[in-house]
Amino acid sequence: MKTGLKAAALAAALALGAPFAAAAAETAAPYALMFREGTLDAVAHDRVLTYSRKVELPADAEFAARSSGALRLAFAEEAEDEVRLGFGPDQQSTHVVGAFPASVGNPLAMYHMETVTRDMARLTGGSQFYIRNRMKDALTRPASVEQLELDGAAAQEVVFRPFEGDPNAAKMGGFGALEIRAVMSEAVPGWYRSLSAVAPDGKGGVLYSSEIVFDGREAGQ
Repeated sequence: MKTGLKAAALAAALALGAPFAAAAAETAAPYALMFREGTLDAVAHDRVLTYSRKVELPADAEFAARSSGALRLAFAEEAEDEVRLGFGPDQQSTHVVGAFPASVGNPLAMYHMETVTRDMARLTGGSQFYIRNRMKDALTRPASVEQLELDGAAAQEVVFRPFEGDPNAAKMGGFGALEIRAVMSEAVPGWYRSLSAVAPDGKGGVLYSSEIVFDGREAGQ
């Protein structure tokens, strides 16, 4: 995995606040599930968690291709309590985009929320600060939580719409209807089965979508 020159700066930019206790109910604050602590405690330090990110943007296929690729989460050899998240066109060509304390948990949800925020700001011309703050607010409000069974294991899916009721939603070029979903399970190493964000085009299609899916666990390099 190639080292990135701005990992520390990006890690700071990705920070969205401290997690709080999860609630077992039909509704719960998304943060309670998505930013759960200890999600890397059972992952061996010589293992690498691999994911794929796929972005769809019919209006700009080049942007979608550039934003899609492979993600690798690995423990740092020289820092026992540090994990590094890498992104690239494939698993052999990733570069570090951030370094994080392993004790806090898997930073994948943080990465997902931040990349969607940046994509939305770039595509709409809106303020990253405004979008990020609305995302943070939505993470603390009650949202739908569904109990699932995936491959014989218990899982949970949380669904929320960060700009629902926002007075500026009509100015967001379709992103006002953005829906975020996260599927999580104890049976999946690192907790996250999938993370997605979809903005419909109002015609039965997709204006924008970003999905991160767990691929597997492999030996470190």
